[in-house]
Amino acid sequence: MGEMKLAAAETRFAALVWDAAPLTTGELVRLCEAEFGWKRTTTYTVLRRLCDRGLFLSENGTVTVKVSRE
Repeated sequence: MGEMKLAAAETRFAALVWDAAPLTTGELVRLCEAEFGWKRTTTYTVLRRLCDRGLFLSENGTVTVKVSRE
């Protein structure tokens, strides 16, 4: 896979997921609220974008990593 470019907010979000995964979507919402001041809908929007791009997998309420940070 080639190098993937992420926006600043996506990069911070991805770092948070990489550090904490696997985690539930509820845990992720709480982390993003504490770290970034995001609402639940913002967290789900960014998660969906990065899942669509193949970085993460959100299945049955659990977020896992598909592509490592490296």
